[in-house]
Amino acid sequence: MTCARLKALLWLSLCGTIPALWGFALLRASPSDFKSVFYGARCLLQHGDPYKTGEPLRLYVADGGVRPPPSDPLFQIMTRQVYLPTGFLVAVPFTLLPWGPSHLLWMIFSEASLVFAAFLVWDLASIYAPRISLVLICFLVANSEVLFLSGNAAGITVSLCAVAVWCFVKNRFVTAGVLCLVLSLLIKPHDSGVVWFYFLLAGGSYRKRALQTLALTFVLSVPAFLWVTYVAPHWMQELHSNLALYEAPGGLNDPRSDAFTSHGPAMVIDLQAAISVFERDSRIYNPVSYVVCGTLLLIWSVATLRSQVSPARTWLALATVAALTMLMTYHRPYDAKLLLLTVPACAILWAEGGVIRWLALLVNALGIAFTSDIPLTLLIMATGNQSLSPVSLPAKILMVLLIRPVPLILLLLSVFYLWAYVRHTRKCAEVPAPDVALA
Repeated sequence: MTCARLKALLWLSLCGTIPALWGFALLRASPSDFKSVFYGARCLLQHGDPYKTGEPLRLYVADGGVRPPPSDPLFQIMTRQVYLPTGFLVAVPFTLLPWGPSHLLWMIFSEASLVFAAFLVWDLASIYAPRISLVLICFLVANSEVLFLSGNAAGITVSLCAVAVWCFVKNRFVTAGVLCLVLSLLIKPHDSGVVWFYFLLAGGSYRKRALQTLALTFVLSVPAFLWVTYVAPHWMQELHSNLALYEAPGGLNDPRSDAFTSHGPAMVIDLQAAISVFERDSRIYNPVSYVVCGTLLLIWSVATLRSQVSPARTWLALATVAALTMLMTYHRPYDAKLLLLTVPACAILWAEGGVIRWLALLVNALGIAFTSDIPLTLLIMATGNQSLSPVSLPAKILMVLLIRPVPLILLLLSVFYLWAYVRHTRKCAEVPAPDVALA
């Protein structure tokens, strides 16, 4: 542990205490997402159906919880289970404790894992630009209050994914890295799935790690699916129904402009949230979003298949999909902690010098800032009186820019790093960089 690393760890630990203290202060007012997976796992242990409407809520009330009114977000969270059966595998050990100690342990583990993952990412980025990297990462960690309050599994998912990336890139503790990525995929595959897909496409030892991850994920998933199917034979239909209700008008995941959480630290940040301002029909904004994201992902995939592995190309590729992942499917700002993986790419471009260093810093800073809790809270305060149902085209454009800027900034971030990735791949086509991943 060098002096620079010790200072970085202290700074990150200090920044991690900010959301922890805030979270403890506001804990009673928070509709914890962890309640959903916690009481869902308890349903399974008691041979109940966690996907049946109201079943986790019944256990929550029996455990001393106050039944929330239908207008409370907690009511939707507790009555409509949306986690896959594999997510319960991670929650089951926590159900061995009462709710209070279990919740506290979950929050501590979430924050500690985020700080640890942030330190590992800084360790990789510090080779190119230690100070710039530390500032960006500290800002991201310090703005994880909603993540801590809600108890959402995104903090653990993203942290495990980042730890796995460090292990694979460094080619150290690879068994631990495989296990971390497996757990990340089991909890929230839509957060870390595309990161796994990169290692599969990259080839060499990276592909070996990806295949090992896939095999172990399959081995652990089969018992989970069999268990849930035995206890709740109709769980697939019930899960589909729960997801549809969440995305219905007024649902928690409705990306349209009049949704419950239309802007702020808990807003929906996928591309549909921006497109739906102009066209409220899901039969239009969904396909448009898929075409845009699918095109970018296709270009990225072709570039990955045609390029040889090098540290710079790895980080540019991961930076691209870290932003793009947020746009393709349903996500909220706490899922965007995955932007940790963009910092090493920003550091590489910063070390390159010229105009591109400032472009990289500007785009990355915007991406991290506008997915952070405090800036989004300030955005609410500044735009609180703006109409969420604009009629004219100029008003809709203004709404997207002022109230829903996050999807556009994430799109800018993914396009920028995709351009840098393709540019770097072409530049190095004739003289490939040393392949450290295959060493």
